[in-house]
Amino acid sequence: MVHMVFGEADAKVLKEVIELDETLAGEIKTIKDDYALGPLENMYVGEAKEERKLWWQHVVEGGEYEGKNINDIDEDYKTITELVGMLRRNEAEIIWIWAAQNAHDVSGYYWLLNYMKEFQGRIFILYLNNLPFINEKGNIFYPEWLYQIPAKEFLKAKKLAREITLSEFEVDPDEWQKIMNENKGVRILEGGKKLAQYNYDYYDADIKKFVTADFQKASKILQQVGNKIKIPVSDAYLLWRLKTLATQEIFEVQGEMKNAKDFELRAV
Repeated sequence: MVHMVFGEADAKVLKEVIELDETLAGEIKTIKDDYALGPLENMYVGEAKEERKLWWQHVVEGGEYEGKNINDIDEDYKTITELVGMLRRNEAEIIWIWAAQNAHDVSGYYWLLNYMKEFQGRIFILYLNNLPFINEKGNIFYPEWLYQIPAKEFLKAKKLAREITLSEFEVDPDEWQKIMNENKGVRILEGGKKLAQYNYDYYDADIKKFVTADFQKASKILQQVGNKIKIPVSDAYLLWRLKTLATQEIFEVQGEMKNAKDFELRAV
């Protein structure tokens, strides 16, 4: 058995789960890139892969995230190559894909499915969609991310594993193809596995709300945005959008626009 997750934090908690339940023993593989953001057109050809790497390089350059995300797509293709080879060599091997109800995981699922078509019948999904769990304080909550679920609660989730149907292998790649053709910058989960797409400025209005008439550290602004927005997104992406807005001269800037703690902004 191989477990597929879409983040390092998810892999960490799943490792704890396996330690609690030996029936789940297996290798954990992580898809690292965030396919809910950035260009997708012709995603499965080499030129598109390089375009995506250049986009991430532009997003993270000149700040605390510089160098991050750029090589994630290469790591993902390496993971896929190894995974497909293993499945072809061992016909008894199965895959469990773990996904929570967020655009990051669902986009990763769609991206991954393209490589799993020939193994239909051996690929299972555990989609924790609108399911209640108990947190560390004993309260019921609905997790947006797998890593939010205590390891002992994961033991219940294993009962949800189901085979990805032939119909899904036909319909879901078509849906992903439409998304790739539309090729906008931000993907938002509307419910179930339905993704809607928006332009790169999707979060700009939320950022502007927290830039006041008084100078504030960019780090403080981004912390407030991250705490308040309903649909979470990576800190690196929000910092890029804040810097982009600052270059449009709608904010006054003090300091060098590198790390979020290095500069302050106020509304003009």
